[in-house]
Amino acid sequence: MRAVRIHGQGDMRIEELPALESVPGQVRIRPTYVGICGSDLHYFSDGAAGIFRIVDPLIPGHEMSGTVEADPSGRLSPGTPVTVHPSTWGPPSDGPRHTWPGGTFLGSASTSPHTQGAMAESLVVTADQVRPLPAGLSLRTAVLVEPLAVALHALAMGGRGSRVLISGSGPIGLLTAAAALAHGAEEVWCADVRSGPLERAVSLGVHQTINVSQTMLPESAFDVVYECAGLPQTLHALLSACRRGGTLVQVGNVPNEDRPVNLAPIVSKEIALRGVFRYDTEIDDAIAMLADNPEIESVITHEFSLDEVNQAFATAADSEASGKVIVRVSE
Repeated sequence: MRAVRIHGQGDMRIEELPALESVPGQVRIRPTYVGICGSDLHYFSDGAAGIFRIVDPLIPGHEMSGTVEADPSGRLSPGTPVTVHPSTWGPPSDGPRHTWPGGTFLGSASTSPHTQGAMAESLVVTADQVRPLPAGLSLRTAVLVEPLAVALHALAMGGRGSRVLISGSGPIGLLTAAAALAHGAEEVWCADVRSGPLERAVSLGVHQTINVSQTMLPESAFDVVYECAGLPQTLHALLSACRRGGTLVQVGNVPNEDRPVNLAPIVSKEIALRGVFRYDTEIDDAIAMLADNPEIESVITHEFSLDEVNQAFATAADSEASGKVIVRVSE
């Protein structure tokens, strides 16, 4: 089978690998579409995503849709359209299970050996990771299930708010905005420093956009604020924009480093600061939401073939020009 493998910083190749076989308890899938995530971009450009560094060749990709090739249990017929939950869970521990140590995640260097991802012509996962898709939900739209699950988990952390601000209008920010709109938020604002992402937010139907390189955010105006860009330096401005008794949700993955933060607004306005790490059952809610709201597919701006994967990564790295970039692994 052909697969994309990242060998280190700036070193990504399409290679021929041995065919995969599934055993009882597993399902073999032929990926059709794979989305490029920020972590994939970091693995390619930096050789690491956060604290996780590539030490062996890594197949990227945890956002995917495809069809079943083989299910030894006979539960799923060949050709069944599916997506997958990219997580497996470690031994039970404190907190929600998606935060337990010891699990795996597709396309991640967090484990040794690394957990290989979906950007290949074949993928084997455990049977409980597989999610059959409902009739009418296309494989192209279904590639958004995984990032939409992140957005839905963020909304669960933020609670219901009538006035919502999304800071960072890349793919996760746009999907968080789409989810907030679908959940009935009365007013959804999107903020960014670039015009391209804000134009895409307008096309989704948000009520207001604001270019924060030119205009300050209104003070104490929002019930819930979602930081979706992973920029800790924006935290003080977002705390200022949050109303008294409001909630700020950190969705973007921030660098693992010390940074000075003015915490005074958290105290004086009694703001709740919540963190978001992946998701759990929200992946099933994401499937249902995409089936009911297929227009969310407009978040996808570019599609490339497997042979064009280097161009795909370059395009995905240009947030002015692109929203969600996907790779068509197979027909």
